[in-house]
Amino acid sequence: MTDLRLRTAVPDDAESVLAFWEEAAEGTSITDDVDGVTRLVTRDPEALILAEAPDGRLVGTVIAGYDGWRCSLYRLAVLPAERRRGIASALLDAAERRFVTAGGRRGDAMVLVANERAQLAWASAGYHREEHWRRWVKPFN
Repeated sequence: MTDLRLRTAVPDDAESVLAFWEEAAEGTSITDDVDGVTRLVTRDPEALILAEAPDGRLVGTVIAGYDGWRCSLYRLAVLPAERRRGIASALLDAAERRFVTAGGRRGDAMVLVANERAQLAWASAGYHREEHWRRWVKPFN
């Protein structure tokens, strides 16, 4: 997409990001609420990268979380009508630049097992699945 604008999210973006994820992302998380998104961008202002069309519409997101040790990628999502236009690639390039600048050495992407389209997108971006890992989770509330 030409004239794509990338920027980091601010707390006031939380509601529009959540509405976007309802339309463009598969699956949900316990932190998919205004409080969760606001905490993310307050704690790490560069983590949530937004892609906007020239008319200001939100067309893509990626969370590029870096804790000084791990480079974690979440919520790479593009509006269905805007897919295959380079938006995901632009978002990943921005995330990877962030990581490299900060000293990161490897990006880890969280991808739903059932989301085959996402798996293909990550593979085409140069990522590979490591079958020997499994995610273990425990909600705190």
